[in-house]
Amino acid sequence: MLRKIRTILAAVMLVLITLLFLDFTGTLHHWLSWCAKIQFLPAVMALNVVVVVALLVLTLVFGRIYCSIICPLGIFQDMLARLRRKKNKYSYSKEVRWLRYPMLVVFIIAGVAGIGSIFQLLAPYSSYGRIATMIFQPLWKMGNNLLAVLAERADSYAFYSVDTWMRSLPVFIIAAITLVLLIVLAWRGGRTYCNTICPVGTILSFFARFSWLKIHFDDKKCKNCSLCSKNCKAACIDFKTHTVDYSRCVVCGNCIDSCKFGALRYDNAKIHAKAKSQVDSKIDTSKRSFLLATALVSTAALAQKKKEKLMDGGLAEIEDKVMPERQTPLTPPGSLSFQNLATRCTGCQLCVSECPNQVLRPSSDIMHLMQPTMSYEHGYCRPECTRCSQVCPAGAIQPIDKDEKTSVQIGHAVWIKKNCVVLTDEVECGNCARHCPSGAIEMVPLDENNEESPMVPAINDAACIGCGACEYVCPSRPFSAIYVEGHEVHKKI
Repeated sequence: MLRKIRTILAAVMLVLITLLFLDFTGTLHHWLSWCAKIQFLPAVMALNVVVVVALLVLTLVFGRIYCSIICPLGIFQDMLARLRRKKNKYSYSKEVRWLRYPMLVVFIIAGVAGIGSIFQLLAPYSSYGRIATMIFQPLWKMGNNLLAVLAERADSYAFYSVDTWMRSLPVFIIAAITLVLLIVLAWRGGRTYCNTICPVGTILSFFARFSWLKIHFDDKKCKNCSLCSKNCKAACIDFKTHTVDYSRCVVCGNCIDSCKFGALRYDNAKIHAKAKSQVDSKIDTSKRSFLLATALVSTAALAQKKKEKLMDGGLAEIEDKVMPERQTPLTPPGSLSFQNLATRCTGCQLCVSECPNQVLRPSSDIMHLMQPTMSYEHGYCRPECTRCSQVCPAGAIQPIDKDEKTSVQIGHAVWIKKNCVVLTDEVECGNCARHCPSGAIEMVPLDENNEESPMVPAINDAACIGCGACEYVCPSRPFSAIYVEGHEVHKKI
């Protein structure tokens, strides 16, 4: 029963959090954003004390069930391990301390020192987020586009085509390497990644040693058949000494399910011994399983929040352009500053996958390689859209409403005279002024003393919010004649 409950809950969690990353319509995050908010590291970065304490209490009571039921990377490893149909494929091995604890130290130092690339590379939730965003979502969109073509032929509007493009080649390569590494490790050793590399697993292992409920041996029933060790994907059960390494056990239930003699149980050893001395009764595992399920659902419910309904609009699609070289990176409204984003972002790519305007993409800066940055070749940051601030689980992008967004200045527009088609092609334009939602651009004569002087854009920096509408609609190719320069600290106007 324990294994069945764990499998069902894990499958539901993996499906929900994967759908959250795959969704490009902006509808699912209203109901599923809590899946990201109950992840351990995002909750720590967001200073979400309720979720962090709940997860630690959950570990102290039930053991490391977070790794097998809540963490998407842990569940994904289990799924990969099951693809290998060979029975009794594992064996006991000692804890690899020389790798496990140094990895945790490197992770902590990278976080404190602000080396985002290393910090995000080791974070388990972020690793799965990169795989889902950079690999799974493009495939999902291609499938959607195929259905859109078929629906169009049937005179149906049930599906619509969406752009599929490479947001960041370096991050795609990192995601692909991570996926291959996970497949190899899970195929060969099950939970090797969890128990040797993952810093969250190492942190929770300190608490799991003292968990109230644990898997125990009944020495009188055990026949030393070794089936428990051969089916333990965490390689933490030594059937010869009848011991379990609780720092690595994720309470998957495989050992209990495989034992033919009922020699393994999941309970509190002291209470079990006391009860057994009074009466020799059968343990009701269904009650424990119900308690386990109730605890998980309660933890998830704490993190869920009510969301506002969003509006979505759009402009006509135009040809892609080359990204300008900005002196200061653009960060989303709600991130407060470049430093705040760099400090708190876990690089999970959820904001990138959820951005309906195709503005967010992973940074190419080596120090902040997987953190989101903004650019306007495929769209602009619409004033009515606040989705990235609503889905961020780490507090790197603070929740804001539409009124707040229109008063936040993330950058200012800069006109490049030599690129403007008004001067290079001698044609009338004014696209930037017509599409500016804040009215920060107006067309003025290049030469005030000449009545026939061409009209060029004049920018009011005090009114510009840096949304990028001007940069997106500018017809100049390959570089826009007007682009947005970022602000290190956001301003309110």
